[in-house]
Amino acid sequence: MATTYTRPLDTASADTHVRKLQNFVGGKFVEGGKPFDVVNPATGEVHAIAHEADADIVDQAVKAARAAVEGEWGNMTLAKRRALLMRVADRIEERFDEFLEAEIADTGKPHSLAHHLDIPRGAANFRIFSDVIASLSTETFEMDTPDGGKALNYAVRKPLGVVGVISPWNLPLLLMTWKVAPAMACGNAVIVKPSEETPSTTTLLGEVMNEVGMPAGAFNVIHGFGPGSAGEKLVAHPGVRALTFTGETRTGTAIMKTAAPYVKALSFELGGKNSAIVFADADMDAAVAGLSRAVFLNTGQVCLAPERIYVERPVFDAFVAGMKAKAEALKPGLPNDEGVDFGPLISDEHRRKVLDYYALAVAEGATVVTGGGTPQLSGAAANGFFVEPTIWTGLSQDARICREEIFGPCCAVIPFDTEEEAVRLANDSDYGLASSIWTTNLSRAHRVGQAMEVGISWVNCWFLRDLRTAFGGVKMSGIGREGGVHSINFYSEPTNICIKL
Repeated sequence: MATTYTRPLDTASADTHVRKLQNFVGGKFVEGGKPFDVVNPATGEVHAIAHEADADIVDQAVKAARAAVEGEWGNMTLAKRRALLMRVADRIEERFDEFLEAEIADTGKPHSLAHHLDIPRGAANFRIFSDVIASLSTETFEMDTPDGGKALNYAVRKPLGVVGVISPWNLPLLLMTWKVAPAMACGNAVIVKPSEETPSTTTLLGEVMNEVGMPAGAFNVIHGFGPGSAGEKLVAHPGVRALTFTGETRTGTAIMKTAAPYVKALSFELGGKNSAIVFADADMDAAVAGLSRAVFLNTGQVCLAPERIYVERPVFDAFVAGMKAKAEALKPGLPNDEGVDFGPLISDEHRRKVLDYYALAVAEGATVVTGGGTPQLSGAAANGFFVEPTIWTGLSQDARICREEIFGPCCAVIPFDTEEEAVRLANDSDYGLASSIWTTNLSRAHRVGQAMEVGISWVNCWFLRDLRTAFGGVKMSGIGREGGVHSINFYSEPTNICIKL
C-alpha cells in the first residue's frame, strides 16, 4: 500500500538538507518505487531523494487524469478554468523564493539567472496561455446544399484527454510549464515526468495545485528515468492520448517508436546545432555581447545556443578577440556567491561528455582561443561539475565538433567570404532549430533570415521571445510548433458541426 503525504518535501533523514520528493497522483503525494539521489551540480552533494514511480503508480496517475477529464475538470467552464490557472501563476510568485531555492538546488545555476528567467517565466506561461485560450475563435462556414438550401458549419474545440509531459533538466520550471499551461488551458489533464536530474520545482507545483483548489487528477507528477522506468511506462500507456517532449533527438526517436502502435499525438522539441552569422557591417559590440550571452548563458545548456558562428573575414579577428574577453570575464562558482554568473553543467556524466568534446576539438585540429578544461575552484564548488567557457578556431565544417550537439559553453568560430557561402554553411546541418544573424543591412537581414532552414531566425538578437509566436524545429530538431495558437492547436482538436438550415 502506497503512503500518502500532505507535502512533497518531507525530511528524508536526520540530515535536514536532504529532502524527500514523492510522486503526486490524484491530488496526493504518494511514495513508491526505488529511491534515487538528486544531486546539486554546484557542489556534487545529494540535496534530495526522489522516488521512482513504478508501473502501478503510473497507472494510478493515468486513471486519476482520466477521471479528472471525465469529471469536474473536464466539465469546468472556461472562465473558471482560466481563473484557476491565473491563481497558479499568482501562487508561484507568492512562493517565489521556494521555487527559486528548489530550482537552484537542482541545477546549480547562478541565482541571478534563475531569479530573472526561470521562475518568472514559469508563472508567466500560465498567464499567457490563459489569455490565449480566451482570445481564440474557431472556424465557421455557410454552404449551399444540393437541394437549394443552406447549411451552417462550425467547429468546437475539445481537449485531447490525458497528456504526458516529459520535460528536460536545463530550464526545468520554464519548459515544464511551457507545456503544462497550454495543455491545461485546453482542459486536458496532465502527467508530468520531469527529468530525474531536476524534479524539485515540478513536485512543488503539485503543492501549489492543491493550494489553489485544482481538481484532483488534473495535474500529476511521476518521478523516474526513461527506458525501463517511469518515462517509458508513461509513453507506452494506452490511456495517454498525447505526448509532448523536449530533449535529445535520440530520445525523441525512441519515444516515437514506443508510441507508434497507439497512434498518439506527438510534439517534440529536439536537439540542435545552431548557427550564427556575423556580417562585416554588423554592430560589432552588439554582436559580441549578444553572441557571448547566447553561447555561455546557462553554461551553454540551452537548446537555442549557437555552437557554430560564421564570421565575415574582415571582422573575424576582432570578433574572436571580443568573444575571448567576454568568456574570460565570466565568474564560475556557487549560485549565491557574489558576482557569480557562470554555473556548472548538470551532472558529472554530462561534464565528462563535454570534456570529451573539448579533447576531440584539439584532436581535430582546433586552435583553443580560450578555455578547454576545468576551472580551479575552492570550497564546496571544488566538487561541482564545472567546465571552462571555450572558443575554438581552425576547425573545418566537416569536423565532428561542427556537426554534433555538445550542449556545453563552447563554440567554433569559422570565417566566410560571401553571403551565399554563409547561408550554405549555416544550413549544412542535420538540425534546424534556431539561427542568429547580425547585420545592419536591412535587405540582407530579411533575405538571410528567410533563407535559414530553422524554426526561428533571429536578426540582431537572440532568445528574444514573443510567446504567441511559433516555436519549434525542422529536420532532426523536432516535430510541430509550440507557442500561442500553435500550442492550443496541438493540445485540442476540433469537431465540425454541420447543421442543415
